[in-house]
Amino acid sequence: MNQQEVAAWIGLDWADKKHSIHLQVRDGKREHRMLEQKPDIIHEWVAELRQRFDGQRVAIAIEQRKGAVVHALMTYDFIVLYPINPKALARYREAFRTSGAKDDPSDSELLLDLVSKHADKLRAWVPDTVEARKLQLLCEQRRKIVNHRVALTNRITSLLKQYFPQALDWVGDVASIQACDFLANWPTLSAVQRARKETLRKFYRQHNCRKTSVIDERISKISNAVPLTNDAAIIEPLSLSVQIYAGQLRSLIRAVQQFDKQIVETFAQHPDHDVFDSFPGAGQVCAPRLAAAFGTDRSRWQSAVEIQSHSGIAPVTERSGDSKWIHHRLACPKFMKQTFHEFSDQSIRFSKWARAHYDELRSRGKDHHAALRALAYKWIRILFRCWKDRKPYSEEKYLAALRRRGSPLTEKIA
Repeated sequence: MNQQEVAAWIGLDWADKKHSIHLQVRDGKREHRMLEQKPDIIHEWVAELRQRFDGQRVAIAIEQRKGAVVHALMTYDFIVLYPINPKALARYREAFRTSGAKDDPSDSELLLDLVSKHADKLRAWVPDTVEARKLQLLCEQRRKIVNHRVALTNRITSLLKQYFPQALDWVGDVASIQACDFLANWPTLSAVQRARKETLRKFYRQHNCRKTSVIDERISKISNAVPLTNDAAIIEPLSLSVQIYAGQLRSLIRAVQQFDKQIVETFAQHPDHDVFDSFPGAGQVCAPRLAAAFGTDRSRWQSAVEIQSHSGIAPVTERSGDSKWIHHRLACPKFMKQTFHEFSDQSIRFSKWARAHYDELRSRGKDHHAALRALAYKWIRILFRCWKDRKPYSEEKYLAALRRRGSPLTEKIA
């Protein structure tokens, strides 16, 4: 943004209770004030800015991309937000304070320095449409719920192995409603062995287990099972924990289902639905996440390289003297990087060239995750082109293009 277009520059260091603000008017002195973390106070301050600068542009640097303050500021059309990576601010701080001292007022002044002197090197945050931001937040929150679900299933599995390991064979998938109901009714071996055979049969049928042979085999094993331990000091506390965790897990499973429903409905209305839904392996989970990663603003990304670097998929090259080394990026939007990584993992099951490329990388000694990152690097170029041109992906067209270029992948595919 042109310096002359901005009436004032602001560095805002947010906190849970109070925010430190440094403001500099164009060709003017710096001012400092503190604001309480209250919605009405923040909106009053923004109204003052609008009135003071007659609605002219005000650039604000803030050390976060999400959160209550950002969500409040993004609703104003005259404010230009510059989200600053916390690591970037930390490195900038260290340049002037080698002792490592940190203070909120000084941080807001450093943020003001960054945005007023180096705005040409920073990327201004431009809000996407309401629907696009809603989809992004739905996908991110769903992933957090899934992470909680995985943690709970791991905890339940660990507890069962200590006193009731046979249950892992009888409950089916631990991350299922069937498992939750089984453990809620019969958290111990003695409890399930006291149940009538017909009760167990009815339970499995109600949970869509229709194979009589499978049900009979499980019931037979339940009848003949020998406990791992009879020590009540172990069984009673652990079984109580399993019952409680099973109840929590049931809620998380239902929550994921609710998120899935909302995501499907929101993604169906997305203007790029057909583009991202066309990619092999994207499916119900990855396609909305890919759409959220790219957004709807075509001016946001000028090249595939920008997305490859921003997402952390592109490797980092470091040089010092005659030394040179390459490693994958650590400082990057983790959810975005995870999205491309997981999509690549799914694509090798549905795309012939993706499978061939992955196999070639593995044959050259790369581990699974390094091969997926390299594959994701290729996929991003294709995703970017389809997104930019608003055209769905075609596996046949891409394979034909590989053959025209004489790509060695065509031999491996054949």
